[in-house]
Amino acid sequence: MISLNEGGGGSASRAAELTAAVFAADGWLCTSLSLEHRPEQERMALAVAAAMTGDSSLLCEAGTGVGKSLAYLIPGIVHAVDTRRQFLVSTHTKTLQEQIRDKDLANCRRLFAAVPELAAYRDFTSAVLMGKGNYLCPTRLKRALAEQQELFATPEQEQLARLARWAQETETGLLADLPERVAPDVWDEVSADSDACSAKHCDGSVCFYQRAKKRRDAAHLVIVNHSLLFTLMAVHDAQGKSPARGILRLDDFAVLDEAHTVPDIATEHLGLALSSTGLRRQLHALFNPKRRKGLFMRHKDAGGQRAVEIAFEQADHFFANVAERIPAGSSLQRWREADAVEHLLAGPLNSVVARLDALRTSLPPEDIAHVEVETKQKRLSAYRDAIKSWLDLAREGDVHWAEMADRRKELVVTLRSAPLDVSAELRRRLFARETSCVLTSATLATGSTIEPFRERVGAHGVETVIEKSPFDYERHMRVYLAADIPEPAAKAEGRLALEAIADYVRFCTLRCGGGSLVLFTSYRDLLDVSRRLARDYADAGRPMLVQEAGVSRSELAERLRGAGNAVLFGTESFWTGIDIPGPALSQVIITRLPFEPPNHPVAQARAEWVASEGGNPFAQLALPEALGKFRQGIGRLIRSKTDRGIITLLDPRVLTKAYGREFVASLPTPHFERMTREDRETVFLPFI
Repeated sequence: MISLNEGGGGSASRAAELTAAVFAADGWLCTSLSLEHRPEQERMALAVAAAMTGDSSLLCEAGTGVGKSLAYLIPGIVHAVDTRRQFLVSTHTKTLQEQIRDKDLANCRRLFAAVPELAAYRDFTSAVLMGKGNYLCPTRLKRALAEQQELFATPEQEQLARLARWAQETETGLLADLPERVAPDVWDEVSADSDACSAKHCDGSVCFYQRAKKRRDAAHLVIVNHSLLFTLMAVHDAQGKSPARGILRLDDFAVLDEAHTVPDIATEHLGLALSSTGLRRQLHALFNPKRRKGLFMRHKDAGGQRAVEIAFEQADHFFANVAERIPAGSSLQRWREADAVEHLLAGPLNSVVARLDALRTSLPPEDIAHVEVETKQKRLSAYRDAIKSWLDLAREGDVHWAEMADRRKELVVTLRSAPLDVSAELRRRLFARETSCVLTSATLATGSTIEPFRERVGAHGVETVIEKSPFDYERHMRVYLAADIPEPAAKAEGRLALEAIADYVRFCTLRCGGGSLVLFTSYRDLLDVSRRLARDYADAGRPMLVQEAGVSRSELAERLRGAGNAVLFGTESFWTGIDIPGPALSQVIITRLPFEPPNHPVAQARAEWVASEGGNPFAQLALPEALGKFRQGIGRLIRSKTDRGIITLLDPRVLTKAYGREFVASLPTPHFERMTREDRETVFLPFI
């Protein structure tokens, strides 16, 4: 294995030279792997190689079919091996992460093994970086087993026993590989997400996380997801461990794929999200009054137990007071006034933290119990401080709001905040690191320019490239626009519109062979339409798949892929990242243009901010975001060179509003057919 130098310092990179030879019209990609030459892929690969070797950044839109994964993986791996610098690849979806790990890296290895000039790169190493909370820690498991009588009731003890048996069989120790679900409270006590899981306390040859960390630290290429990437950057900032040069490690360089999601993910991770459930879980780990279990029971700390009981009582009152401020019929409320409710939790949480501090100091520093208590003390202190910060509206430049939801018969209240503008922070974390950072996606541009996206991510002065899809949309895609659906301007028209949408969805899906993906912007509308059509699909023998709690997106996508003629009703998460080539997805129906709800606190506050600066919130915020999401939804249809299919638009604003022209212009093909219920029998002509 080639070891990586923390500060780089390897030989000169041949990435630009070898990339040109790999992707040329008669290059090694064609001659050795029998892959077709794609000029768009070649141009992208050369631009990426130039950015990497020059430690500069790049924004690159690469349409579906360009082959962007190989266009950045090959030059990135060559550059990483040559310079002994780590190559970081971040994605948004698990689907793309698995594609890179299981397919694209295999193609890279085949290429490097087949071409003598690339032999030096065939033994490159790779690893998938996952958060500590995903791994079982044998050290913590052993401790939990020893203390289970004080920590858990009988059902949780049985789960712990199953975990112990699984620990002897599993190769990964990953929660995702666990065959049976365990309660979050149990997993929290045995996962690696604690200071107790460390090189000091764990055997590096046995601990699943420590082994994974060792592989990750030595790998040339590390795959991560955007959420974890931003979490780790925030942790490094808080601990003062951000590298002088690089994103996560000294002298690393990065590609962020599916980069259209980066501003929203950064907004989420740079804000606060503090739920009543999260606080209760932390307190339960210390003491569960109903079951008489927990850390303070383990250490026979009656004072700590009483402090937790008081904290529970005040938490119920505090979150109930917040919930009362949310208007009836709404699930969220913007928070504009500091200290609008009394901080009933300040004193009780201080008391619990003080009890933890006293317990910690009574334990030997080398004892793992000392570290466990310290970890819980840090977390509860952070929660206490964050609640105060939220109530004080202390995060300048943030919008604050409260959310309320019913989950499993439990009212969950969440305190949220998010920055209005993440561009400066993204510039600091991604583009001012003296290293190469490439952001790529099939949808970065608005119209013919990436400028709005560049502004959102703070990539001022960063080079931009747009490579169009090589697919023949003129021949392989047909677009139909329903012209006679009412606009939902009022409740009455909204009901009529839903009836019309349901009628069109019924007609178009039953008329079209293969599978259909029906995209909604409202979950309530999704449920309404799916209920109306359930009997129709049952009578027609067509599987109907509905996005719902407890069923993952990947599971539903796999069912759609396997059925061949299913109809999948999806909302938010199904507009992007679903990759189902072939007839199993032969139609995408867009029921509404994907504008974000204007009453959401973040959208509302950003609109106010843009207006105060003399701008146009709709033109600068709402429209570009909707266009990007629209292009993502359209992009679910044609996934290969031989795919054919139908796009059906059921929002009349495409035809009636001036901005509708921009949605039409963003379609891969400029041609479309209008239809109404009177003429659709003759106008609507599916491929299959």
